[in-house]
Amino acid sequence: MDSKHRLSLIVPCYNQGAYIYRNLQEVIRTLNKFNINHEIVVVDDGSTDNTFEEAKEAENGTLKVIGYTKNKGKGFALKYGFEHSTGDVVTFVDADLDIHPKQLLTLIKYMDENNADMVIGSKRHKESKLDYPLKRRILSYFYHLFVNSLFRLKGIRDTQSGFKLLKKECAQKILPKVLVKQFAFDLELLVVANKYGFKIVEAP
Repeated sequence: MDSKHRLSLIVPCYNQGAYIYRNLQEVIRTLNKFNINHEIVVVDDGSTDNTFEEAKEAENGTLKVIGYTKNKGKGFALKYGFEHSTGDVVTFVDADLDIHPKQLLTLIKYMDENNADMVIGSKRHKESKLDYPLKRRILSYFYHLFVNSLFRLKGIRDTQSGFKLLKKECAQKILPKVLVKQFAFDLELLVVANKYGFKIVEAP
């Protein structure tokens, strides 16, 4: 990433004490390996296990752990994390590392090349490499048709992707407008960004 940028990586967590320390160490190693100027903001979303304590063990100069006592959902956790971030670009990564943070390099590349306000990692991008059941692909296709008929999200084929990179100005404008705190957060984020005319591109 260009040295003029600073990345805020927000990690929402709920009852993930069994592996949160290990995964945070992997995130730190990856960002350092690729020399990405960054901060990591871990948000404990009211866990009832030892997630907060395990995450604190990983704290260093670039990682901080924040949280609250009552579970409020992924959407709230991401908004809370953004309020405590300082970078000029922001991304969200699930604590289970379902998508490895090295994929951020692709999102960063697409943001720079397209001067985009938001980049989403899309399973439906022509260069994506996938391994998931045909039934799920069919359901995903029809879900996309349904969503597009409602919201007219031109050029966006994967509305459920949780892997996104946003410029700070974009995040500041749209996050306060997002109302859903649970599983429809990713879709609403795109709908609001589209409404305000931000440039959204998909990356593999």
